Amino acid sequence: MNRQIVKLFGLVVVLFAVLIGFTSYWSVFDAHALKEKTANRRPLLEQQQIRRGRILAADGTVLARSVPKGHGAGLRYVRRYPEGSLYGHPIGYSFVQYGDSEFEQFHNDELVGNDSEFSSILDELRGRKQEGNDVVTNLDTVAQSTALADLEQAGHGAVVAIEPKNGRVRVLASNPPYDPNRVPYEFSKLSTNEVERPLFDRATQGQYPPGSTFKVVTAAAGLDSGAITPQTTIDAPGTLEVEGTPLQNDFNQDFPAATLDTALTNSVNTWFGQLGQQLGNDTLFEYMERFGFNSRPAIDLPADQVSKSGVFNESEELLSAADPVDLARLAIGQERLVVTPLQMAEVAAAVANGGRLMKPQIWSRVVDPDGRVTKRLDPAEYSQPISAQTAAELTTAMEGVVNEGTGTNAAISGVPVAGKTGTAETPGNEACGGGENENQAWFIGFAPADEPKIAIAATVECTEQFGNDVAAPIFADVAETILNGE
Repeated sequence: MNRQIVKLFGLVVVLFAVLIGFTSYWSVFDAHALKEKTANRRPLLEQQQIRRGRILAADGTVLARSVPKGHGAGLRYVRRYPEGSLYGHPIGYSFVQYGDSEFEQFHNDELVGNDSEFSSILDELRGRKQEGNDVVTNLDTVAQSTALADLEQAGHGAVVAIEPKNGRVRVLASNPPYDPNRVPYEFSKLSTNEVERPLFDRATQGQYPPGSTFKVVTAAAGLDSGAITPQTTIDAPGTLEVEGTPLQNDFNQDFPAATLDTALTNSVNTWFGQLGQQLGNDTLFEYMERFGFNSRPAIDLPADQVSKSGVFNESEELLSAADPVDLARLAIGQERLVVTPLQMAEVAAAVANGGRLMKPQIWSRVVDPDGRVTKRLDPAEYSQPISAQTAAELTTAMEGVVNEGTGTNAAISGVPVAGKTGTAETPGNEACGGGENENQAWFIGFAPADEPKIAIAATVECTEQFGNDVAAPIFADVAETILNGE
């Protein structure tokens, strides 16, 4: 009898220990993940009692603020977005019923005043109510408005603009937009619209074939690895048989003994296809990864709201240098390669910054309720994909694209521009209605070419136009707006 009691007691102790263990893990070790779950409303309910800090554009325009509702013990704060749909992306929303997203979610601790435990304790000792901090962004209100207006004329798509020297994100626009003020009333409608997908941030989450804009990465790998120099010539026939399928130039035009400048200016597919084969899997994938492919960009947005760029198989798994790929088509931005607009803006920014890629950041500084700046952005280098010499040689070739090649509509009067167009054919794309003539149109570049201030990627979905027709003018408008505002 005593032995059975001892066994039962032992079982109770073990079960109690397991219960304590799981509870400790959830409440202590996995507390951050628990708080981040959208379904966990408790932190949001608690935060309703705190005046959440404002989010501001670079010029001080208020993008998000909290307003009081009720009185006394029933006092709550509700989020309002004065600029409406202009900043639905990347600011996101914060509501008890639907959680929070994008910038609001990533910077939640600063916005509710949880970023400094010492300050929180001090406030409690002094009997002060917890208040959130303001977060000032790098976003340019005029340029963001220009980008979104241009996209609304052109079609669904995105624009990303980054200062190459420090990674400051000046524009992050996605079309169609949405008004975060409408989330409490129209969330179901916004989240189930599979055609327009307004809650989907195309700038950071959209994955599209890059077309010929990827030739910038291929050229960078060729130059930096020593496989070619700017003087190297490659015979580029109008058609080249690759893995049983012809790879063709526009109008099947031949380019005998072509150099890099000629090949990039005229976007010669068979020239870059042969360069890709010469580089091989290891080298081309190495340089892709140096530019940030196969990894999430280090931007201040939640990881699950930023997509990776790379070559994906049918199971949506990223491929590596060890996997078989069609190198010739990968080198010209085809194969199974998809990219985000943010990633391609980073490619342009790295070339513009002498080969150094800075971490892209939306935030600029944190200001406490007393007006003191408690944190300020310290620009950080993400990687150095290529040398300064390679970047200079590539810039020269990219200037040719705008001056006399496929990207003339990106030209800005009195300002030298370097860039590259891209037009990826997407026939049968269900997102475009399944038609046969739709393209993904692109332009990436930077200006001024001789002293870069801004790097931009612009892309338009489901268009029958080409990169130079529809994306290059958007680049020019946004770049000119930013440069004129300095």
